[in-house]
Amino acid sequence: MRRALPLLIGLLAASSCLSSGLSSTARADDALSFPVLVPLTGFLSLEGTSQRNGAVLALRQTPAGIAIASEVVDTGTSPEAAVTALERAAGGGTIGAVAASMLGTQMLAMLPLAHDLKLPLITVSGTASITEQGNPWVFRFFPGDAVTKAAHARYVVEELGKRRPAIIYQTTAYGQSGKTHLDAAFKALDVTPVFEEGVDPAAKDLLPVLTKALAANPDVLVLHLHSAPTALLLRQAASSGVTLPIVAGSAMHQPSTAALLEPAELKGVCAETAASPISGDSPEVRAFTDAYRAAFGKEPDAFALGQYDGMTMALEAVKAGARTPDAIRKALSAETFKGLAMTYKSDGKGNMAHSAVIVCYDGTSRVPAVVKRYDDPALAAK
Repeated sequence: MRRALPLLIGLLAASSCLSSGLSSTARADDALSFPVLVPLTGFLSLEGTSQRNGAVLALRQTPAGIAIASEVVDTGTSPEAAVTALERAAGGGTIGAVAASMLGTQMLAMLPLAHDLKLPLITVSGTASITEQGNPWVFRFFPGDAVTKAAHARYVVEELGKRRPAIIYQTTAYGQSGKTHLDAAFKALDVTPVFEEGVDPAAKDLLPVLTKALAANPDVLVLHLHSAPTALLLRQAASSGVTLPIVAGSAMHQPSTAALLEPAELKGVCAETAASPISGDSPEVRAFTDAYRAAFGKEPDAFALGQYDGMTMALEAVKAGARTPDAIRKALSAETFKGLAMTYKSDGKGNMAHSAVIVCYDGTSRVPAVVKRYDDPALAAK
């Protein structure tokens, strides 16, 4: 499965015809459906919109001779809404695969139903436990917390030389998962955090938790927060004159998060992620970024790129002859796919992505530089 560059060339040629929806997608009685069930409203709307856009971009590259149908459904942030969306999608024709919510609580709720319905779920959720359920129908095209948090901690300790991290994390399943893996990664590096506290994603003032963290005398702030809380904490840290290095979670690599801040407020801030498309380190990624901008008028992030790679791999399976969800599942389980962000291969649990990068901002722009790449960092740390 190696078609990323030819597809991007074709995509660029067709980009002027793209719009934000999928209403123009080909439909036929024998069409395979690829529903896009993602959070477009609520606290994960920025990330969910990126996921949607990546899926849409890939699905508009339907292989010649193949009929594809699809629709986009906003799952919000409740598990019940995600399950309802999946139930309704299952009644709308033969599904090839589902672009499924990146929100961990929604994925955990959808997994049993996907197993019963025998539908492949393609996601960029980072919540580690979604691939620990023994469910053969889930495929994650974004490195899970076991990978990203190992890179996160290794950069703090090995590259920055810091050994007194203060960790501020989200109280959601995403935050709890990241905190658990950060603890394990720092322990493997013989480092004990001096402060750890979770915050609700709806919190409007993070100065109290920032003040408590600083009182513990850390030498680095380590964040594992969603997009809006990340921006809020960084803004409050900058306005408070905090000069400690800050290494954030993947939400900080998003152009939509950086857009909430002035470049000066980002000085010295780094983040872990799977990739940074706007940093453009290859012709193929630059082509993807140009096509994304033309289609949506926005800057792409790693969530969009990961979902794009995942849906592209599924379409490659269809092109190769897979016409049922089980045939697509088997292809996703067995094949190696050279995507734009990285090369994907299942570990037997549905974890397809095994690399992470660290990006850093220099305080003069909102475009970060990739400063470190980790291939299988969790394995390397053992």
